Amino acid sequence: MDKHYLSPLFEPATIAVFAGKDTPERQTPQAIALIESLTAQRFTGQLVFLDIQTTGTLGDLAQTRADLAIICLPAGEAIAALEVAGRIKCRAALVVGSGIPAADAADMHRVAKRHGMHLLGPNSLGFQRPRTGLNASVVGPLAAPGPLALVSQSGALTASILDWASQNSVGFSNVVSLGPNTSVDIAQVLDFLAADAQTHSIVVYLEGISSARRFMSALRAAANAKPVIVLKAGRKTAGNKAAQTHSGAIVGSDDVFDAALRRAGAVRVRSFVELFSASKCLASRYRPVGKRLAIVTNGGGPGVLAADWVSEIELELGQLSPETAAELQAKLPSLASLTDLIDLSEEATAEHYRAAIDAAGRDKAVDGVLVVHSPKAGIDAADVATAMAELKGRLGKPLLCCWMGDASVGPARAVLAKANIPSFRTPEAAVGAFGNIASFYQNQQLLQQTPPPLSTLGKPDIEGARLLIEHVLTERRKVLTEMESKALLSAFHIPVTQTILARTSNEAMMIATQLGYPVALKIDSPDISHKSDVNGVALNVMNATAVRDVFNNMIETVGRLQPGARINGVTIQKMANAKRGRELYIGLKTDDPFGPVIAFGAGGTMIELINDRAMELPPLNQFLARRLIERSRVSETLGDWRGASAVDRDALEHVLLRVSEMVCELPQLREMDINPIIVDESGAVAVDARIVIESAPATARNYAHLAILPYPARYEQIWPLRGGGEYTIRPIHPDDAQMLQDLVHGLSAESRYYRFVSSMTELPPAMLSRLTLIDYDREMALVAIHRTRQMGEDGEPVETERIVGVSRYITNPDKASCEFSLVVADDFNGKGLGSRLMLSIMEEARDKGLDEIEGLVLANNPGMLKLMKGLGFHIKPFPDDPDFKLVTHTL
Repeated sequence: MDKHYLSPLFEPATIAVFAGKDTPERQTPQAIALIESLTAQRFTGQLVFLDIQTTGTLGDLAQTRADLAIICLPAGEAIAALEVAGRIKCRAALVVGSGIPAADAADMHRVAKRHGMHLLGPNSLGFQRPRTGLNASVVGPLAAPGPLALVSQSGALTASILDWASQNSVGFSNVVSLGPNTSVDIAQVLDFLAADAQTHSIVVYLEGISSARRFMSALRAAANAKPVIVLKAGRKTAGNKAAQTHSGAIVGSDDVFDAALRRAGAVRVRSFVELFSASKCLASRYRPVGKRLAIVTNGGGPGVLAADWVSEIELELGQLSPETAAELQAKLPSLASLTDLIDLSEEATAEHYRAAIDAAGRDKAVDGVLVVHSPKAGIDAADVATAMAELKGRLGKPLLCCWMGDASVGPARAVLAKANIPSFRTPEAAVGAFGNIASFYQNQQLLQQTPPPLSTLGKPDIEGARLLIEHVLTERRKVLTEMESKALLSAFHIPVTQTILARTSNEAMMIATQLGYPVALKIDSPDISHKSDVNGVALNVMNATAVRDVFNNMIETVGRLQPGARINGVTIQKMANAKRGRELYIGLKTDDPFGPVIAFGAGGTMIELINDRAMELPPLNQFLARRLIERSRVSETLGDWRGASAVDRDALEHVLLRVSEMVCELPQLREMDINPIIVDESGAVAVDARIVIESAPATARNYAHLAILPYPARYEQIWPLRGGGEYTIRPIHPDDAQMLQDLVHGLSAESRYYRFVSSMTELPPAMLSRLTLIDYDREMALVAIHRTRQMGEDGEPVETERIVGVSRYITNPDKASCEFSLVVADDFNGKGLGSRLMLSIMEEARDKGLDEIEGLVLANNPGMLKLMKGLGFHIKPFPDDPDFKLVTHTL
């Protein structure tokens, strides 16, 4: 249970190879290439070559044992080989090939599932594990060992990257070529790489995903542990002619993919060239940093080009503090300038570069250093590179370089490659590579957010909203009228303008007089998506006569321009009096496969033309809502702008939180526009709204429609503590990291050994992050929080929180069972915490639909074994290790 379930696939001790007859003329070209790859270097494990056509007895076959079966045969023979692999107890299989149709692939999946094998393929070109000398692929020679993992859905691109890497001193921990119709998918491979000690960063080439929830779950886990760079092919156009709202028309699937990657903490690159640049930086194992890049150059032109690209991709030019600049100036040539760039002038020598790089490395206002060097007569470029190499180890910040030219700087590039310093041929590529490092840092902040489905604002009328939706669906309608849309918004406490429906011109006049002039008139029809397209909107109508005339003209015009439309009447609402308010837009679109996504930007009638949209996957919290607003272009107008006061940003953020609540609790929502929503210094009000719905499961309890599972606040409970007092059990979240570390520090050596089977005194940072930022969809950790109050130094009472126990489970690959762990603070033993934490985690696992919970307990841990027996667990020997007992309980 301590090894990853894909270890038999990627870390096999023994491999059975099925590649046909042992003579080349009877083997396929791919089988010949595979055998050459496998035998070109010594594999640290054992290779056994088998032929399904060989005559012999089952008794002979039964003597063969292997962790992994590698199969390179035609489809029909491959299925037979899978059957044989299952009979000799292989726990994983790789089917190498291409062009196998989906029907044959499905047959292979069924055979592998029946035998309990994890199947990579068919149509995979294999994988490489350089450190063990394993090249189970047909994508080229074995790569050099290194810290970078590559996962690709394209065999051709995998081969290209490996060819590039061999010439650029980039090594790999794993290389995996997936291909179409594979059973082990990209989510499972990411899950393995997240836990792989040899892998320090991951590059992914992606063409499509089958399950957004599983992909996001695995990607978030991987990006939480190490940097992940993604190149996605197959961008789609944003336009959607069938859309019934602005959201559906302007939000494209590629935009949603961007939002998903940001939220997962990964970084997206847009081109093959950028992927190589990112790979260089990841191979150098630079930690994520902020976005202030200092540029050290010996030529103004290249330095300015680099500075321009810094602005273009929204980084910041790192500038030395006045103290650092004054100290450095004395060490540089007289023509050197430190105003913005660190321009060393054409007279710069290696020592000048050394002084400048060292100064930038020590300055707290700089996050990374880019060295741009142009060939100069009398200056040895290799000496400059050597100075950089000597400084790299103690710099503590990303150090990149752009070596201009070619023929004269070859030796310098060799020095840089040996020192593992990323080197680029153009200033733009170098700046872009640093941008990837900075983006990873920014996206990690988004990854740390785990919002609940409901905010801390006043509770919405969820049941009332569901009844309204059910009523519309019973009428076999999908588009809510403006009145119904605003009623739905009001159920979630989103301010709306008062809107009253008039069916005749006389009713319109009476309603307008009661509301007060000026008023707005809008056609009310379930068949008209955009009212202004059919002259269905009239603003600033000033008196009763004008209301009557506008009403009659509107009904006549709409009937003529869209004769088949059903017309309920005309809505009347008082004009919003926010003269300097900003017209904004908040929308929703349901994407395939990522589900609902929330959009924000500039509103009004020109929304498609302005095309200002920022996106975020729900659920949101205030941090995410604020970042969503900041990413839009219209955010620049929300402060004091052209004589208008700054808008109430808190009110705008609250509306976004309310929309997030709607999305989480109402899975029937498909598209939505709140356009415009007018925001000024006094608040926000929705002037118009349009919502499209579809049938969905009646309950949103499991939030299956969301790509990211919300924080499961419903499992929060307060329990009495044996001996007095109380404690709270709730799901863990990332902010608990320090309290969890304190719990481990406070454990006795014996308790730590019982829990971790090691003598560790504290959790490593990567492990601590992994244990606190979890995916609630496939695992759960419940913490017991005990609060104490004591008097502070100022005489005021101070409340402190402490984690005094943790229960946890992780879902097994079979998706039907889970493995648990439990730890309780030594001074809280005997107070009933262990039993309650176990009962609570079992209840949550049962709620997820799991059938069994299991765990390993040290045989010399009588306290835990007694607790397990008291809870009704079955206790039996663990066959793989006599030091443990296997405890299981049916849920």
